[in-house]
Formats: sequence, C-alpha cells, structure tokens
Amino acid sequence: MSVAAADAEPLAAAPLLQVDELRRVFDVSKPFLNRLLEGAPRLHLKAVDGVSFTVNRGETFALVGESGCGKSTVARLVVGLMPPSAGRIAFEGMDIGDPANAGALGRLRRRFQMIFQDPYASLNPRWRVDNIIAEPIRAFGMAQDKAEIADRVADLLRTVGLDAADGRKFPHEFSGGQRQRICIARALSNRPEFIVCDEPTSALDVSVQAQILNLMRDLQDEFGLTYLFISHDLAVVRHMATRIGVMYLGRLVEVAPAKQLFRSPRHPYTRMLLDAVPDLGMSGRARQPVKGEVPNPISPPPGCAFNPRCPFANDRCRSERPQALSQPVPGGGEALVACHAVEEGRLDAELARAGLAGAAGTTGALHTAS
Repeated sequence: MSVAAADAEPLAAAPLLQVDELRRVFDVSKPFLNRLLEGAPRLHLKAVDGVSFTVNRGETFALVGESGCGKSTVARLVVGLMPPSAGRIAFEGMDIGDPANAGALGRLRRRFQMIFQDPYASLNPRWRVDNIIAEPIRAFGMAQDKAEIADRVADLLRTVGLDAADGRKFPHEFSGGQRQRICIARALSNRPEFIVCDEPTSALDVSVQAQILNLMRDLQDEFGLTYLFISHDLAVVRHMATRIGVMYLGRLVEVAPAKQLFRSPRHPYTRMLLDAVPDLGMSGRARQPVKGEVPNPISPPPGCAFNPRCPFANDRCRSERPQALSQPVPGGGEALVACHAVEEGRLDAELARAGLAGAAGTTGALHTAS
C-alpha cells in the first residue's frame, strides 16, 4: 500500500462529527435582589451533562428520549446557536469552538444546516418563499446573478415536491407539510453535507409525516447527506436512523445500531421506552411501561439519574454514576451502555426471573469504552 493510500484510509474512516464530553449549564437563579432579600442560592440546570458521540459520513444518527432530556439543546450546540459550557465539537477533526479556527468557521458553516421543529415558526411570514430559500445562497455567496438564483430556487422547490410558481407565495398560503418542505428546500439551498433535524415531523399529521420522512430519505440518498435526527417518536426513529443514542436527563444512557437497539435493548430506560410503544402485533410479550416522573433537572438524583424509576437499582446505582461500557454487536460495530446492572450481569438474571428476558437477549462481556 502506498503512503498516500495509507493516509487516505484513516481519513475516510474518521467520523464527520465528533462530540466529546459536551456540557451546557443554564443559570436559572432568581434575580440578584430577590436572592439577597430571600437568602436564596444560585440555581443551575444541567441541560446537557457529559454527552459524547460520533456521526459518520452518510449515516443518520438519532437522539431519542422523553421531553426535557436535552436533545434539542444538543442540536443547538452542534450548529452553534449557543455556546457549550464545556466539551468539544469537531467537524472533520476541526474543533469549531477553538478560537484558532475562527477564520475557517465561515467556510465550515456553509456545510451545516438545520431543520427546525415548528414549520409555522421557522419561516419569516413577511418574506415570499423564493426569498426565504434564496437567503442562504446569497449569504454564502454561492450565486450573485438574479436569474441563476431564481433557477436554483425553482429547482429546489421541484426537488421537495412543490411547484416553481409557489416561490411567489407567502408561508401562510401553505399547509404544515408544505411549509416543512419549504424548510427542507431552504436547508438544501447552500448544498450542505450535514443537516440537524430537530423533530422535523412532530407538528405534522401522521400521513404527512410519512411523506416528509420518505422525502428526507430520498434526499439523503441523492445528495449523500448526513443527518443528526432528534425525535421522541420511536416509530419515526426506526424508519430513519442508522444508529440511535438514548438520552435521559442530559446524559446518554445507550448508543447502538438501530436494528440492534430495537431487537435487543440493554438499558432499563431503553427497554421501558420500547415497552411504551403500542404492541400492534399482539405478540403477548410481557411489558414493563415507564413508571414515575422525570426528576427535577436542577437537583438531579445522585449516581445514575434513572435510579428513582429503575426497578433494578441498588445502592451502587444510587451513589455512583455509571460509565459508558462497550459491547460488540453481531455483524460489526459496538453498542455503548451506561448501567451498573448491565455491567454486573444483574439485569439478565432479574429479567429471567420476571419472565422478561426474551426481548433483551444476553448481556455478553462488557468493558470500559476507550
């Protein structure tokens, strides 16, 4: 193998996006005068608490979890809408938070885009659709000629299933599904490589959701896009994701290939999320739905954040925070699980006694992830 080939091989295998120990803390304290008069302490909310994951080129990495677990905050941190409190976000190896890379960030940002959750709030109601879609083209200097921009906008509208004449309309003249198609066209207008999708179908009807999801899959195949997909709908994630990360109270508790996670979930929280999905096949499998409420994120429980709701928690779970452990996955790859019960082998034994072991498979040997 030549030196050039040897250098190119690890570069091709490197992740497109790498997030290391990402944290975001919000100060939710009362105003200074109130704290002074009432003797109240400062309060901090850890929306994202040490999240690490990678996204490979061409794949869809999904983040799932209950509302308030920090998924959308991660999305905003990745695209730079807010700065992280700590941690590192690297795109193709470049730390986007490093001041030394400030000169290159302008060129780098053209390769990012975001599709927001609410299509009714993410479009300027005073702008015509053609101006909305053309704005990234002008902002990044991709075209200056008006005719060239108009042709590009018309092509984008046709790509997402709309008519070129729709560009002269205002957003209020479209349905919710059509507005989300406009948002997708705007996200594609500067030819990005990486798109963050923050619950892009949660505000839409089920039939329209299917159309938008199929469109996004087709666009990914056509343009070689990479998605970071945020959702709380496991049915949507199953249709879209290559790999899935499960978040709980600002932390990642499990990361696995999509097929592996749905076939053999490891973390008790992941199992409970899947058990909450209606069993339309009427398999008769014993199920254990999620119990209890999400703890207050301002004062999370010590140890494992899920321990107050976990039926397998013991004293170690209540005092020691679990570390991510890796497990080889059949067919290649690995799954990461942060759970003391999985690490100690207690989970399978207790599931077997409860008659729930069939859905989880076997734990196998686990070791600390490097």
